[in-house]
Amino acid sequence: MDAIQQHMIDSYRAAQRGEVPPPLPGRHDWGVVREARDRRRFEAVIAGRPARGRRRAALRALLARSRGTGGSDAPGRSSTGPAGSR
Repeated sequence: MDAIQQHMIDSYRAAQRGEVPPPLPGRHDWGVVREARDRRRFEAVIAGRPARGRRRAALRALLARSRGTGGSDAPGRSSTGPAGSR
């Protein structure tokens, strides 16, 4: 049984009992995502870590480390001049 079929059964049961029908499946999904994000930020603040920009800072550190060991050119680019001047 999928979510729509379960919703139809629950709606029928609620109508028989005179209750409010349940919300449609997926109606509150984005709210749950926002609450999870807010909870993660809250826990970061409580632990003394920055609440925002952690992924970007980690990527920046990773790129800086790879540039320091692998040279200054990006992969696939030549150091002879600007692109398209061949």
